[in-house]
Amino acid sequence: MPLGVLVWLPLALARAVLAALRGRLGALCWRLAPFPLPLPAWRRVSAPSPSAAAGPRCEQEGDTEPLTPTSVNYHFTRQCNYKCGFCFHTAKTSFVLPLEEAKRGLAMLKEAGMEKINFSGGEPFLQDRGEFVGKLVQFCKQDLKLPSVSIVSNGSLIRERWFKKYGEYLDILAISCDSFDENVNVLIGRGQGKKNHVENLHKLRQWCREYAVAFKINSVINRFNVEEDMNEQIKALNPVRWKVFQCLLIEGENTGEDALREAEKFVISDEDFEQFLNRHKDVSCLVPESNQKMRDSYLILDEYMRFLNCRNGRKEPSKSILDVGVEAAIKFSGFDEEMFLKRGGKYVWSKADMKLDW
Repeated sequence: MPLGVLVWLPLALARAVLAALRGRLGALCWRLAPFPLPLPAWRRVSAPSPSAAAGPRCEQEGDTEPLTPTSVNYHFTRQCNYKCGFCFHTAKTSFVLPLEEAKRGLAMLKEAGMEKINFSGGEPFLQDRGEFVGKLVQFCKQDLKLPSVSIVSNGSLIRERWFKKYGEYLDILAISCDSFDENVNVLIGRGQGKKNHVENLHKLRQWCREYAVAFKINSVINRFNVEEDMNEQIKALNPVRWKVFQCLLIEGENTGEDALREAEKFVISDEDFEQFLNRHKDVSCLVPESNQKMRDSYLILDEYMRFLNCRNGRKEPSKSILDVGVEAAIKFSGFDEEMFLKRGGKYVWSKADMKLDW
């Protein structure tokens, strides 16, 4: 046998043994993690397996303090009645957790340190005509006694009767409004027949006053509204916060072969975004958020209650908190707690502590 083969065989055997040991060690680390046993009911609606990139890893995560889910964004539905071209949480599934399972997960998050929950979508008011999100809001405020409960909505499906029934349990209602020009809203995908998005915004503002709910506006700055001057309209509406986002691309959501949207035509440069911010620098409630701040500083739960890691430019899911617990799932969230605090993620978010002129 040639000398080269004699040398190669022991090396190959050693590599194979090391690879096997590494695999066994990784599996052992995963099994020894302090996961609670899942309830049988969750098994009937189990989420799809997470991608390999977000799967179990044996790292030195146990040597650090566990992350606290202080503020969580729960996208409990992906369904929406609008078709915003830049949407980065698209209707890839129609799944919604049963109400009691959602409540169980929210209770687990409270136990892990959650202080603020934000319900989002999709459009939260599509599910059971707003009753589903209403019951979650009431549960979080009344039963869990969370300091802050908020909703992000496009506002098109909210009726006054909802405020009468659930308004007392809601701290903040954020309405998405990207332009005060109805033609631009149509271009973006917020047009809905004869309904006027801007007129509806003013009606919702008035209801928030009447039912003591803090009013907030979210705007995504993109190619179609980047030149717009919104100073006068925002000051007239006087929201507690005007969150201004830079249009963000997420692979598999609004860009790429398996995406439901093609958001490339909406993207603006960092310089364009800064110019928009400078034009509105005198608006006291302005809260700017660039792509970098958005990508790493939000704790996002999807419809299966999986944390979504956006650090690699796409949403890589953890295992569901309902299967493995909050502490185990949050390790794979990609959450940057320092960036969360730096961007002002923690603020006066309970309406009981706000000095507002209702």
